[in-house]
Amino acid sequence: MKANWSLAVVVAVLCAGTSRVSAQEFALYTGPLTGEHSHSYAWSMDYTEGFGQYFAGSFTWLNEGHITDHHRDGPLVQAWARLPLAQRRFVVALGVGPYRYFDTEAAEQGAGYSNSHGWGVVYSARATWYSSKRWTANLQLNHVQVTNGPSTTAVLLGIGYQLDGPDTPGPRDFALPRSQKVTNNEVTLMAGATILNSFESQTSAAEMIEYRRGLTNYLDGTVGYLHEGNGLAARRDGLTAQLWLTRAFFDERLTLGIGAGLYADIHHGANEDRDTGDGILSGLVSASASYRFTQHWSARVTWNRVVTRYSRDTDVVLGGIGYRF
Repeated sequence: MKANWSLAVVVAVLCAGTSRVSAQEFALYTGPLTGEHSHSYAWSMDYTEGFGQYFAGSFTWLNEGHITDHHRDGPLVQAWARLPLAQRRFVVALGVGPYRYFDTEAAEQGAGYSNSHGWGVVYSARATWYSSKRWTANLQLNHVQVTNGPSTTAVLLGIGYQLDGPDTPGPRDFALPRSQKVTNNEVTLMAGATILNSFESQTSAAEMIEYRRGLTNYLDGTVGYLHEGNGLAARRDGLTAQLWLTRAFFDERLTLGIGAGLYADIHHGANEDRDTGDGILSGLVSASASYRFTQHWSARVTWNRVVTRYSRDTDVVLGGIGYRF
């Protein structure tokens, strides 16, 4: 299964921000899904940022479960119009935005599978109740419309938390700014598992070494070396380079971020079924969280989606220890 519930736990603490836009509310959702005459489940991880009293934006990773012949998930960005009610304790909102999906689907000819990538639109309606302790209760309706493949509709229940405490009851109208970099320099050693995005979800051990440097108050850059392990159809290792939107909370101890970049798999399995015309470069989309427990030492967890052009997409889930200087 692509990006299963173990990955949800990893990504459950992941948010990011830029300029004056910082992560404010994070929520986990799950519920039933219907699509193409079949039923499954859906879950998502979402953060929402205020752009004034009546508008907001959100970044979400959506997983559409396992409808027949499709395992589809991916990131989406939405713009929201919202209306606070009941002294701002209750907020109703309508959202819409683009969806970049990754779909493991049955191959058109013969047995097997293929990894398809495409674009869609997600239309949403949300109702949120804000408690006095930063916690939120959420009910959301999603309708997914994609360019190729089945449309789906899901009803989701969620629980959320306001990472930046509000000045008044209800949602914060604008996010808090930052005056310094989230990261200076950090070297991290990590180990974990590689999960092949097939219907069988084969796994293998994985390792990575990564150097991270803060570029601005909200932007990090990383370079690393990733080894995806042995025993899979995708046996790769190589160099990674990414840019990250980052944010810090709780007296700078917790750092959160989302990243995107390239992966040059300079070594791969001799029996891998791939066309040499596909080249060595793949896309890399990631989310990461770290917790600093001393001035220099921190623990980090990272989830990576390797996006290929030859149906060997993988999820690589890693955890390890970092040194900051």
